[in-house]
Amino acid sequence: MAETGTAQTGTAAAFDGASAATHTTVGVGGAAESTDMVLNIGPQHPSTHGVLRLRLVLDGERISEAEPIVGYMHRGAEKLFEVRDYRQIVVLANRHDWLSAFANELGVVLAVERMLGMEVPERAVWLRTLLAELNRVLNHLMFLGSYPLELGGLTPIFYAFTERESLQRVMEEVSGGRMHYMFNRVGGLKDELPAGWTGRARRAVAEVRAGLPRISELVLGNEVFRARTRGVGVLRPEVARAYGVTGPIARASGVDFDLRRDEPYLAYGELSETLRVVTRTAGDCLARFEVLLEQTSNSLDLADACLDRLAELPPGPVNQRLPKVLKAPEGATYAWTENPLGVNGYYLVSKGEKTPHRLKLRSASFNNIQALRELLPGTLVADMVAILGSFFFVVGDIDK
Repeated sequence: MAETGTAQTGTAAAFDGASAATHTTVGVGGAAESTDMVLNIGPQHPSTHGVLRLRLVLDGERISEAEPIVGYMHRGAEKLFEVRDYRQIVVLANRHDWLSAFANELGVVLAVERMLGMEVPERAVWLRTLLAELNRVLNHLMFLGSYPLELGGLTPIFYAFTERESLQRVMEEVSGGRMHYMFNRVGGLKDELPAGWTGRARRAVAEVRAGLPRISELVLGNEVFRARTRGVGVLRPEVARAYGVTGPIARASGVDFDLRRDEPYLAYGELSETLRVVTRTAGDCLARFEVLLEQTSNSLDLADACLDRLAELPPGPVNQRLPKVLKAPEGATYAWTENPLGVNGYYLVSKGEKTPHRLKLRSASFNNIQALRELLPGTLVADMVAILGSFFFVVGDIDK
């Protein structure tokens, strides 16, 4: 949809002695080329992810201004948190980034456990770490397949979904859900693992690891993909920091920050030798894809390390016994995690009731997408889809 103003090319006056007539010519052709065009991409458009709207001001084929307009999927999640108890919140929290459901649940229960001063059984800590990394791989595989699709490459998404299905089977077996796992609980996890599950999980990890080179060769070895992404959409590190951009997008611009290493939680402090924070300095679309691909490989290594550690642990509980009515003590806390798309934080304020007084969600995609305001001006309209796709966001994670 384009919004253009009426352009006047001039006024001609003809005098024939006794009378004068004024003739106005309205130009809609060549004169319009000098007029900026306002172009709305979205909220429902083949060139956008979901229902994000971009308001672009164009100067010919180049973007001169860009404004991301969000809120079309807003459901008031933070207010819904306030009228549900701490057990019920989990079912809402895992839905804003539907590709990172386990990680979303984790942030809520970590915040409540911190308020309660609760220690989680060691077995639950390692299981949570394992499942968080498997969820990270599932998230990344979706974007590794869908990003080439947005640039015209159809085949990679079939390979990506083949690898995803290997992990989906074991995640569904352990939790009962394919997208919304609902497996975290305040104090640990819902249930013990099914018999023989760790062996099946290890085989699934091996299958995905064997399939990653196929995706890498198919995409990174394609000269058309490289031409569309190298040097396109460069995000400067100072802009990333100013807008609070985190996760793979920030690390592709050289922002070397990862909560798993810099403020370890769960079992990440004991996985420092396996954990590798992948960075690039180019900051372009190609760098963002490369970071995502390498980070996926490292998450598989972390999953194997967790499985090794679980094999060494003696049998034990995976959760704490809780009172029938769970109330957090009066106070406030902030818990943040390194979600697949970046930093996800929960600011919890309690007045000693069974529901939170306030629960503020800081989602990764919301901050990340704001950087488009700085990034898109000066780029070609033809490159907009490549840039937008490389930001790896989920619209529900923006709108909340």
